[in-house]
Amino acid sequence: MYDCSKEFNMFYRKKVVLSAVEQNELRKRRKLNIRRLKDGLAEYNQEKRKNYKIAEERIQGSMAMHTITQNDDNDYDIDVGIVFESDDLDSLGAQSTRNMVADALERKTKQLLVPPEVKTSCVRLKYSSSGYHMDFAIFQRYKTSSWNNEYIYEHAGSEWSVRHIKALEEWFTDQVKQSGDDLRKVIRLSKMFCKSRDSWANMPSGLIQTVLCDEKFAEDYSRLDEKFYYTMQAIVNRLNLSLDVSAPIDNGRALVTRNVDYQRIRNMRRRLKSNLDKLEILFDDACTHQDAVKVWSEFFNHSYWEELYSSSQNKNFRESKAPEFDDTEQFINELYPVNEQYDVTIDCKVSGNGFSVMPINEFLDRLPQQLKKFIPYNFTIKCRLGETNCSHYDKILWKVLNVGSEAEQRNCIRGQIQDNRGTEITESSDFAGLHYIECYLVKNGVCVGIGHVDVPIGGTRSERV
Repeated sequence: MYDCSKEFNMFYRKKVVLSAVEQNELRKRRKLNIRRLKDGLAEYNQEKRKNYKIAEERIQGSMAMHTITQNDDNDYDIDVGIVFESDDLDSLGAQSTRNMVADALERKTKQLLVPPEVKTSCVRLKYSSSGYHMDFAIFQRYKTSSWNNEYIYEHAGSEWSVRHIKALEEWFTDQVKQSGDDLRKVIRLSKMFCKSRDSWANMPSGLIQTVLCDEKFAEDYSRLDEKFYYTMQAIVNRLNLSLDVSAPIDNGRALVTRNVDYQRIRNMRRRLKSNLDKLEILFDDACTHQDAVKVWSEFFNHSYWEELYSSSQNKNFRESKAPEFDDTEQFINELYPVNEQYDVTIDCKVSGNGFSVMPINEFLDRLPQQLKKFIPYNFTIKCRLGETNCSHYDKILWKVLNVGSEAEQRNCIRGQIQDNRGTEITESSDFAGLHYIECYLVKNGVCVGIGHVDVPIGGTRSERV
């Protein structure tokens, strides 16, 4: 098979993985809407003379497993599990509990224009302008006896049913530990293919794709393009035998139950097969780089491959586009499995040029409009681990990434992940760019929380605040 691993890896990093800034935007939206729910619930309780309160909140789905992909339509799905104590609900039915949550949310989200939608499996909050939507899956928990430390969780679907709230993310973490992070990459690439055409709205869910990719993952191959191709080929063969897909948890509950579910699976099988057939030239000894890029361009229907194909027709153009800096950025999921379950904040403070130490947001708010909200050169930037609901962790890792043309020209983008810097780090504002700093909490060999702060630096060296 023609080697396109270099192009695949670049496609994955630049066009498939959601940027750190966008991931942090999702975290902020998640926190904001959980706060809205809590505030709305307090108002609901006061009006209805109830005492409902959230006992637990859990990040779920693709956010927790880090399988979200870039989407030109910003159609990002934020999944959160909201847990109530069973005794507090006082035998409230599953439908009534979802209605109660929707009522509480609506009280604090009228500015979104679209009211919360009560669905069979969740309460959905949709941003009409941006395409984001947040699904609140509702659970109740209880113990079988006072001396039992383990909770039993029930999901508010068509009725209350036992559901292991942590099991899916823990299962995925174990699979990545066994198979390596290329499994996550293949899942993300599968999602990119399944949403590569506007007319392909009726395709299987991310969970079904995750289960299929894990089941048929071609781990015996070394290159990412090979692993992806042979995994997709194996999925087609598997779906020729059976369209049924079962969850790897919850006693293997069926994930394909309705006629529309079966149609989505058939769509994926048909579209995968027809597009895989077009890749046969990759196995021809006469296949050229241009041939290979062209067929992958047709497969993914993405501008990255189209631009690569155009540039491959002009050797001089390709050479002029050769990178002039060392791409030293590291990614946490390449070092540890990620199961993002906890909120993490970074306390970031700046000082310099006569300004006393103050939080970065306060400093930026004080700047006059003409300075465009950038930190000047030669300022000190101190970051430390802020608030987190993770009570115990084994280590803290830090990443400082310099972004922009000046960082590239100086060959200093950095981005290495370091675990020997403690709970506080100090940096300086050396050159312009929309830089950022992240910290990672690692517990039992798994990254369980990520903090992020943007550090915009700009202006000229002669400017003074």
